[in-house]
Order: sequence, then structure tokens, then C-alpha cells
Amino acid sequence: MTQRRPVPRKRENLRILLTGVTGQVGGDLLPLLQSFAQVIAPTRAELDLTNIEAIRAFVRDARPHWIINPAAYTAVDKAESQPALAEAINASAPRILGEEAARLDAPVIHFSTDYVYDGTGDQPWIESDPTGPLGVYGKTKLLGEQALASTGAAHLILRTSWVYGARGKNFLLTLLRLAEERAELKVVADQFGAPTWSFDLANLVVSLISQMENLADSTGTARSQVIGEKKGIYNAASSGETSWFGFAREFLRLTTIAEPGRRLATLLPISTSEYPTAARRPQNSRLDCSRLSEVFGYALPAWQQSTSLVMAQLLAKGRRRSS
Repeated sequence: MTQRRPVPRKRENLRILLTGVTGQVGGDLLPLLQSFAQVIAPTRAELDLTNIEAIRAFVRDARPHWIINPAAYTAVDKAESQPALAEAINASAPRILGEEAARLDAPVIHFSTDYVYDGTGDQPWIESDPTGPLGVYGKTKLLGEQALASTGAAHLILRTSWVYGARGKNFLLTLLRLAEERAELKVVADQFGAPTWSFDLANLVVSLISQMENLADSTGTARSQVIGEKKGIYNAASSGETSWFGFAREFLRLTTIAEPGRRLATLLPISTSEYPTAARRPQNSRLDCSRLSEVFGYALPAWQQSTSLVMAQLLAKGRRRSS
């Protein structure tokens, strides 16, 4: 069902505004989108998402046909002491993007998070479950979802979890660095979810846009109308589940198989209570992604499969640097 490398029909006149190009998802999205459309991809210096008037002016000048917004304030612990900044980027910016998109009749694809849930229980969350974020980050991301929906813009909101990749700042890269520096490494083993590769999310977005563009062409319907009843929230995470400890163990296992002589730390499982942080983390971040599959015929790969591919990328990069 999943198409890892979609090749949509090239559309020379299609303009897509992409935020967050220095981030994990935005960075993986940029080359994929550029292969079939015109992409306006401002850096932080070119578009300040804390400046409402700057956002309005930029969108009105660009006049995009789609707006893709993976940009976010993601420093979960720092958000506790910087709530105004987190809210500006995670809540106010999506609202302004939505208002301007509605003026242009342009759909918006916006990224959200498992942190909008309270993390109780052990069953995967569905999109209609009650929300209950535990900290500022989750609260501001939920406000962003609500703000975007209130604008009337055609929109798809993708709630994802545990995003990682071969670039940027994420758990996996931190793990690899610390595993090489230390003899033992303690990792939380009682928080559960699905590690999700940023490249898999990028492929999902390209597939969604391609589907909607093809449907608009075949029906002679405007993009915003094509989304129609499809608009709303979709859980979008890798298939399967694990803990942070399980994710770390699998990655280091794969690394050891690929490079038997490489010395890595011994992993030790610990509880959340043994690793205090400024912001509380949800213990249950499992996401039921069946709606995405039912509506768009798309399911992300199993987390183990993507972890193996990222590990191979990182090892290849390391070999190139050492040669």
C-alpha cells in the first residue's frame, strides 16, 4: 500500500509554499516537492513565523496553490519556560497561514503531534479521542490544530509521533553519539509509541498532494473542494509500536550487525520517574492510523523497516567522512 518514492506527474505551474525547510520533515520534503512543482521554501531569516504581518505579506506575495506547514517549536522542555514563543509558532502561525490560505482557496497540510493526547491507557489513540496535553508544547500544538480548523481553509492535519531521521536533532542521532561516548546508557522503557522517519512523512505528503491534484484534474473541481469531507485530522505514524528503549536497542543491534567491531554502550532500561524532565511526556503515544489508510489508501512502513534504512544511511555517511 505504501509508495516509498512516489513519482507524481510534473506540474510546472503548481506553486507550493513549504515552511520549516531546515527541520527534519521540511528538509526531506523539499527535494521531493521540487521534483514536480514550483516550491517556495523560505528559511527562518526569510519568514519569521512569530511575525503575523510578515506571514500575511509573504503568503500574499507567493500566492501558493498549497501550503505545507511542518514548521514548529519542538523544544518540549524549553517550551515550559517559553510559552509565548511556543504559542506564536505552534498556534498563531497556523491560524494566519489558514486565513491566508482560505483567501487563496489553497489547501493546507499541517503537522501536529501525539502530545495532544494525555498518554493514559494502553490502546492506540484515534483522531476523535478526547485530547489532554500534558505540557506547553502539546497545548500549543492543539491550539494550532483548532486555530487552523477555525479559519475555514481546506486542511489536512497529520498527527505524528517520535519523528527522527538522518539529519537534524532527534533521539536517534543523540543516542548514537552517546552510545559511542559512554559505557552504559539509560533509556526510558515505559513510554510507548512508534518512531516515525521524517522521509516517510515526506513521501506521505507528496502522495496526498498528488492524489488531490489528480482528482481535481479528473473532476474539474477546485483543490479545496476536492478535499471536501476528507479534511480534518489524521494520525500518521509508522506501523507497529515499541518503547524508547526498544527503539534504541533495535538501532544499536542493527549497527552492531553492520559494523561488528564498533564499540557501543550497554543499554539499561529505566522508568519515566527515573528520568525527570521539565515537561511531562505521554506514556501512551500509540496512534491508530486506520483512518489515513481508509480515506487515502496509505499506510506508513513498519518502524523497524525504516529504522534499518536510516541506520544504513548514517553508516554510509560515516564511511564517506572517514575515507
